[in-house]
Amino acid sequence: MTDLTLYHNPRCSKSRGALELLQARGLNPSVVRYLETPLDATQLKALLGKLGIGARQLLRTGEDEYTTLNLADASLSEAQLIAAIAAHPKLMERPILETADKAVIGRPPENLLEILP
Repeated sequence: MTDLTLYHNPRCSKSRGALELLQARGLNPSVVRYLETPLDATQLKALLGKLGIGARQLLRTGEDEYTTLNLADASLSEAQLIAAIAAHPKLMERPILETADKAVIGRPPENLLEILP
């Protein structure tokens, strides 16, 4: 399986664990350090579609930006939330493993196994 992409933050223990889990199975995903190379709104929409979730479920609510930007406001639209994640990639949950047609959040890292053959 060569079409694996891992959205990765090397400072995150869960993200490091996810990468180790994949490598232990002989898989070498394309690694995207999303804090250095943030996803734009179009890419985020596509990823959310593969995840089968809304933008609110992708948000890391414990980040300072979540509070500062008042992202708990239920009146914010999906587009507004996606724009916030695109502008502040730290808000995006991690790690995420993406295949050609699916994606999963690796919390815990073993969740990644759900989309592997």
